[in-house]
Amino acid sequence: MIRAILFALFCAGTAIQAETLRLAATTSFNNSGLSDALLPVIAQDIGLDVQLLVVGTGQALRLGQSGDVDAILVHSKEAELAFVEAGYASHRREIMYNDFVVIGPSDDPAKVMAATSAIEALLRIAAAQSTFVSRGDDSGTHRKELSLWAAAGTDRVEFTSWYREVGAGMGASLNSASAMNAYILADRASWLNFGNKGDLALLFSGDPVLFNQYAYLPVSAERHAHVKAQAARNLEHWLVSPRAKSIINGYEIDGEALFVFNARP
Repeated sequence: MIRAILFALFCAGTAIQAETLRLAATTSFNNSGLSDALLPVIAQDIGLDVQLLVVGTGQALRLGQSGDVDAILVHSKEAELAFVEAGYASHRREIMYNDFVVIGPSDDPAKVMAATSAIEALLRIAAAQSTFVSRGDDSGTHRKELSLWAAAGTDRVEFTSWYREVGAGMGASLNSASAMNAYILADRASWLNFGNKGDLALLFSGDPVLFNQYAYLPVSAERHAHVKAQAARNLEHWLVSPRAKSIINGYEIDGEALFVFNARP
């Protein structure tokens, strides 16, 4: 009995000592399933309970600005650099990458598969006025999509009913595209882990402009004294470690890797 009580007290003490860190992370990171592979190992290795707030990149940055999280993991370089420049983070650390892909109906009415660039792929969709689902949520994926339309010289104000903004995360947006049999820009990891593909297929990829870098930014303790700066540093050190590299590079679905680790020690 005494041993049982001592063991219970020891477990309780261990639980009390475990530290919690709030991490705002993109829906694509969560939808990919990689978070499920990483978080238990992080808890095991460094005793850190990482609590995810799964949001789009824009919302993640706003949570960091207001000090509602201790760190963020996002994928919109220009916005991240502005975040650092404004003093909300001391630095930006690249962790891994994958790429964006154009998904659409397998019969490809807009002939996207014949495109030679991502911009041409979108222009073909616009010319055919084939249904296109936009996340419309200020996420990294949404920002990439908008930058491609801008580079194509299009005026989205002129888009008609074929362009559907759903204001949702990656998984929900893919579900909408599946239901509408529509085109959509997605990150490769979320697409590979998506279980409701319906008649959709990956139609275009490989353009260098579709490169998709994920970066880690610890929220500045100078801006928000209450953030867990040391815990954020501990997580960053783990994320750039050989252990993290092995898990990230080894995470596959049907034999296809979803991310490539590119962090510098």
